[in-house]
Amino acid sequence: MVTVPANVRAVASGYGLGIGGAVLAAVLSLAGILVLALVGVASLPARLAVLFVLGQYVPFIGFPIAYLRWRGFDWGGIRDYFGVEVPSLREVGIVVAGFFAVLVLTLGTAVVVTQVLGLEPANNSTGELAQDVPSIVPLLVLASLVVIGPSEETLFRGTVQNRLRESLPAGAAIVLTAALFAAVHVTALTGSLGARGTTIVILFVPSLVFGVVYEYTRNLVVPALIHGIWNSFVFGSIYVSTQFGPGTAAALLGL
Repeated sequence: MVTVPANVRAVASGYGLGIGGAVLAAVLSLAGILVLALVGVASLPARLAVLFVLGQYVPFIGFPIAYLRWRGFDWGGIRDYFGVEVPSLREVGIVVAGFFAVLVLTLGTAVVVTQVLGLEPANNSTGELAQDVPSIVPLLVLASLVVIGPSEETLFRGTVQNRLRESLPAGAAIVLTAALFAAVHVTALTGSLGARGTTIVILFVPSLVFGVVYEYTRNLVVPALIHGIWNSFVFGSIYVSTQFGPGTAAALLGL
Protein backbone atom coordinates (compact mmCIF):
# COMPACT_ATOMS: atom_id res chain seq x y z
CA MET A 1 0.00 0.00 0.00
CA VAL A 2 1.40 3.39 -1.02
CA THR A 3 1.52 5.95 1.76
CA VAL A 4 0.96 9.52 0.60
CA PRO A 5 3.10 12.02 2.56
CA ALA A 6 1.17 14.36 4.83
CA ASN A 7 2.43 17.46 3.04
CA VAL A 8 1.23 16.14 -0.32
CA ARG A 9 -2.18 15.32 1.18
CA ALA A 10 -2.34 18.81 2.67
CA VAL A 11 -1.62 20.52 -0.66
CA ALA A 12 -4.04 18.27 -2.54
CA SER A 13 -6.88 18.76 -0.08
CA GLY A 14 -6.16 22.47 0.44
CA TYR A 15 -6.12 23.19 -3.27
CA GLY A 16 -9.13 20.94 -3.72
CA LEU A 17 -11.06 23.02 -1.21
CA GLY A 18 -10.09 26.29 -2.87
CA ILE A 19 -10.84 25.12 -6.39
CA GLY A 20 -13.99 23.37 -5.25
CA GLY A 21 -15.26 26.54 -3.61
CA ALA A 22 -14.52 28.57 -6.73
CA VAL A 23 -16.26 26.06 -9.02
CA LEU A 24 -19.26 25.91 -6.69
CA ALA A 25 -19.41 29.71 -6.72
CA ALA A 26 -19.48 29.77 -10.51
CA VAL A 27 -22.17 27.09 -10.74
CA LEU A 28 -24.42 28.66 -8.11
CA SER A 29 -23.99 32.14 -9.57
CA LEU A 30 -24.96 30.94 -13.02
CA ALA A 31 -27.94 29.03 -11.64
CA GLY A 32 -29.11 32.07 -9.69
CA ILE A 33 -28.88 34.37 -12.72
CA LEU A 34 -30.76 31.85 -14.85
CA VAL A 35 -33.54 31.61 -12.28
CA LEU A 36 -33.85 35.40 -12.13
CA ALA A 37 -34.04 35.52 -15.92
CA LEU A 38 -36.75 32.84 -15.96
CA VAL A 39 -38.91 34.69 -13.43
CA GLY A 40 -38.38 38.01 -15.19
CA VAL A 41 -36.24 39.78 -12.57
CA ALA A 42 -33.77 42.01 -14.37
CA SER A 43 -32.83 44.67 -11.82
CA LEU A 44 -29.11 45.02 -11.20
CA PRO A 45 -29.37 45.15 -7.37
CA ALA A 46 -31.35 41.89 -7.36
CA ARG A 47 -28.79 40.21 -9.58
CA LEU A 48 -25.94 41.43 -7.38
CA ALA A 49 -27.72 40.22 -4.25
CA VAL A 50 -28.06 36.74 -5.77
CA LEU A 51 -24.41 36.76 -6.81
CA PHE A 52 -23.27 37.82 -3.36
CA VAL A 53 -25.32 35.12 -1.61
CA LEU A 54 -24.87 32.24 -4.07
CA GLY A 55 -21.48 33.25 -5.41
CA GLN A 56 -19.86 34.29 -2.13
CA TYR A 57 -21.55 33.32 1.14
CA VAL A 58 -22.65 29.79 0.24
CA PRO A 59 -19.50 28.49 -1.50
CA PHE A 60 -16.87 30.52 0.38
CA ILE A 61 -18.29 30.24 3.90
CA GLY A 62 -20.90 27.48 3.77
CA PHE A 63 -18.65 25.04 1.91
CA PRO A 64 -15.72 25.40 4.36
CA ILE A 65 -18.08 25.03 7.32
CA ALA A 66 -19.55 21.86 5.79
CA TYR A 67 -16.01 20.53 5.30
CA LEU A 68 -15.05 21.17 8.91
CA ARG A 69 -18.30 19.64 10.15
CA TRP A 70 -17.46 16.58 8.06
CA ARG A 71 -14.10 16.45 9.80
CA GLY A 72 -15.87 16.38 13.15
CA PHE A 73 -15.51 19.98 14.33
CA ASP A 74 -18.33 21.40 16.43
CA TRP A 75 -19.33 25.05 16.10
CA GLY A 76 -16.88 26.19 18.75
CA GLY A 77 -14.12 24.19 17.09
CA ILE A 78 -14.92 25.77 13.72
CA ARG A 79 -14.64 29.25 15.20
CA ASP A 80 -11.33 28.34 16.80
CA TYR A 81 -10.04 26.75 13.58
CA PHE A 82 -10.75 29.89 11.60
CA GLY A 83 -9.79 32.21 14.46
CA VAL A 84 -12.72 34.60 14.63
CA GLU A 85 -12.35 37.26 17.31
CA VAL A 86 -13.25 40.91 17.78
CA PRO A 87 -10.05 42.75 16.84
CA SER A 88 -8.05 44.26 19.67
CA LEU A 89 -6.76 47.82 19.48
CA ARG A 90 -3.40 46.43 18.41
CA GLU A 91 -5.07 44.44 15.64
CA VAL A 92 -6.92 47.54 14.47
CA GLY A 93 -3.49 49.09 14.03
CA ILE A 94 -2.43 46.03 12.03
CA VAL A 95 -5.48 46.52 9.80
CA VAL A 96 -4.39 50.09 9.06
CA ALA A 97 -0.76 49.08 8.49
CA GLY A 98 -1.87 46.12 6.37
CA PHE A 99 -3.99 48.33 4.13
CA PHE A 100 -1.10 50.70 3.46
CA ALA A 101 1.21 47.73 2.85
CA VAL A 102 -1.23 46.41 0.26
CA LEU A 103 -1.54 49.87 -1.29
CA VAL A 104 2.20 50.48 -1.61
CA LEU A 105 3.17 46.96 -2.69
CA THR A 106 0.31 46.50 -5.16
CA LEU A 107 0.73 49.89 -6.81
CA GLY A 108 4.49 49.37 -6.91
CA THR A 109 4.07 45.96 -8.55
CA ALA A 110 1.58 47.42 -11.03
CA VAL A 111 4.01 50.17 -12.00
CA VAL A 112 6.85 47.71 -12.53
CA VAL A 113 4.69 45.31 -14.51
CA THR A 114 2.98 47.90 -16.69
CA GLN A 115 5.50 50.74 -16.99
CA VAL A 116 8.84 48.95 -16.76
CA LEU A 117 7.97 45.63 -18.37
CA GLY A 118 5.34 47.14 -20.66
CA LEU A 119 2.73 44.48 -19.97
CA GLU A 120 -0.98 45.21 -20.29
CA PRO A 121 -3.19 44.06 -17.39
CA ALA A 122 -6.71 42.73 -17.77
CA ASN A 123 -9.83 44.38 -16.40
CA ASN A 124 -12.14 42.88 -13.82
CA SER A 125 -15.79 42.37 -14.78
CA THR A 126 -17.03 43.93 -11.55
CA GLY A 127 -14.68 46.87 -12.04
CA GLU A 128 -16.10 47.37 -15.50
CA LEU A 129 -19.57 47.31 -14.00
CA ALA A 130 -18.55 50.02 -11.53
CA GLN A 131 -17.25 52.12 -14.43
CA ASP A 132 -20.39 51.63 -16.50
CA VAL A 133 -22.84 52.14 -13.60
CA PRO A 134 -21.17 54.44 -11.04
CA SER A 135 -24.36 54.59 -8.97
CA ILE A 136 -23.78 50.97 -7.96
CA VAL A 137 -20.40 51.75 -6.33
CA PRO A 138 -21.81 52.36 -2.80
CA LEU A 139 -23.38 48.89 -2.90
CA LEU A 140 -20.11 47.38 -4.06
CA VAL A 141 -18.24 49.16 -1.26
CA LEU A 142 -20.69 47.77 1.31
CA ALA A 143 -20.44 44.31 -0.24
CA SER A 144 -16.64 44.48 -0.08
CA LEU A 145 -16.77 44.95 3.68
CA VAL A 146 -19.55 42.53 4.62
CA VAL A 147 -19.46 39.93 1.83
CA ILE A 148 -16.36 39.81 -0.36
CA GLY A 149 -13.65 40.33 2.26
CA PRO A 150 -15.10 38.00 4.91
CA SER A 151 -16.16 35.23 2.50
CA GLU A 152 -12.99 35.10 0.40
CA GLU A 153 -10.77 35.20 3.48
CA THR A 154 -12.80 32.40 5.08
CA LEU A 155 -12.19 30.13 2.11
CA PHE A 156 -8.60 31.01 1.28
CA ARG A 157 -6.92 32.02 4.53
CA GLY A 158 -9.26 30.34 7.03
CA THR A 159 -9.61 27.09 5.11
CA VAL A 160 -6.94 26.62 2.42
CA GLN A 161 -4.05 28.23 4.29
CA ASN A 162 -5.02 26.55 7.55
CA ARG A 163 -5.21 23.15 5.85
CA LEU A 164 -1.77 23.67 4.33
CA ARG A 165 -0.39 24.79 7.69
CA GLU A 166 -1.35 21.44 9.20
CA SER A 167 1.61 19.92 7.37
CA LEU A 168 3.63 22.75 5.81
CA PRO A 169 5.71 25.63 7.23
CA ALA A 170 4.11 29.06 7.31
CA GLY A 171 6.01 30.49 4.35
CA ALA A 172 5.04 27.67 2.01
CA ALA A 173 1.40 27.77 3.10
CA ILE A 174 1.19 31.53 2.60
CA VAL A 175 2.79 31.47 -0.87
CA LEU A 176 0.77 28.49 -2.12
CA THR A 177 -2.48 30.00 -0.87
CA ALA A 178 -1.67 33.38 -2.41
CA ALA A 179 -0.93 31.73 -5.75
CA LEU A 180 -4.24 29.88 -5.72
CA PHE A 181 -6.18 32.96 -4.62
CA ALA A 182 -4.75 35.02 -7.47
CA ALA A 183 -5.19 32.28 -10.06
CA VAL A 184 -8.87 31.58 -9.40
CA HIS A 185 -9.66 35.21 -10.26
CA VAL A 186 -8.94 34.42 -13.92
CA THR A 187 -12.64 33.78 -14.53
CA ALA A 188 -13.52 37.28 -13.30
CA LEU A 189 -11.05 38.96 -15.65
CA THR A 190 -11.61 40.14 -19.21
CA GLY A 191 -9.02 40.41 -21.94
CA SER A 192 -6.35 38.22 -23.48
CA LEU A 193 -4.76 35.32 -21.66
CA GLY A 194 -1.53 37.30 -21.35
CA ALA A 195 -3.33 40.28 -19.85
CA ARG A 196 -5.09 38.00 -17.38
CA GLY A 197 -1.75 36.50 -16.39
CA THR A 198 -0.37 40.00 -15.77
CA THR A 199 -3.26 40.86 -13.47
CA ILE A 200 -2.89 37.55 -11.64
CA VAL A 201 0.73 38.47 -10.90
CA ILE A 202 -0.45 41.81 -9.49
CA LEU A 203 -3.15 40.11 -7.40
CA PHE A 204 -0.58 37.72 -5.93
CA VAL A 205 1.03 40.59 -4.01
CA PRO A 206 -1.91 41.70 -1.79
CA SER A 207 -2.78 38.06 -1.24
CA LEU A 208 0.65 37.55 0.31
CA VAL A 209 -0.08 40.42 2.71
CA PHE A 210 -3.42 38.85 3.70
CA GLY A 211 -1.67 35.56 4.36
CA VAL A 212 1.15 37.06 6.41
CA VAL A 213 -1.29 39.08 8.51
CA TYR A 214 -3.43 36.01 9.15
CA GLU A 215 -0.43 33.92 10.15
CA TYR A 216 0.73 36.68 12.49
CA THR A 217 -2.59 37.44 14.18
CA ARG A 218 -4.42 34.10 13.85
CA ASN A 219 -7.56 36.24 13.73
CA LEU A 220 -9.48 35.87 10.46
CA VAL A 221 -11.28 39.16 11.03
CA VAL A 222 -8.04 41.12 10.53
CA PRO A 223 -7.22 40.04 6.94
CA ALA A 224 -10.95 40.13 6.13
CA LEU A 225 -11.04 43.80 7.12
CA ILE A 226 -7.89 44.63 5.16
CA HIS A 227 -9.28 42.80 2.15
CA GLY A 228 -12.66 44.54 2.39
CA ILE A 229 -11.14 47.99 2.89
CA TRP A 230 -8.76 47.48 -0.03
CA ASN A 231 -11.58 46.45 -2.34
CA SER A 232 -13.61 49.43 -1.15
CA PHE A 233 -10.68 51.70 -1.92
CA VAL A 234 -10.40 50.25 -5.43
CA PHE A 235 -14.12 50.68 -6.10
CA GLY A 236 -13.93 54.22 -4.74
CA SER A 237 -10.97 54.94 -7.01
CA ILE A 238 -12.95 53.69 -9.98
CA TYR A 239 -15.82 55.97 -9.03
CA VAL A 240 -13.51 58.97 -8.76
CA SER A 241 -11.89 58.15 -12.10
CA THR A 242 -15.27 57.91 -13.85
CA GLN A 243 -16.45 61.18 -12.36
CA PHE A 244 -13.28 63.26 -12.51
CA GLY A 245 -11.02 61.66 -15.08
CA PRO A 246 -9.50 58.40 -16.28
CA GLY A 247 -7.57 56.20 -13.87
CA THR A 248 -5.96 52.83 -13.62
CA ALA A 249 -7.82 51.47 -10.59
CA ALA A 250 -9.89 49.02 -12.64
CA ALA A 251 -6.72 47.19 -13.66
CA LEU A 252 -5.99 46.43 -10.02
CA LEU A 253 -9.43 45.09 -9.15
CA GLY A 254 -10.04 41.45 -8.35
CA LEU A 255 -9.34 41.11 -4.57
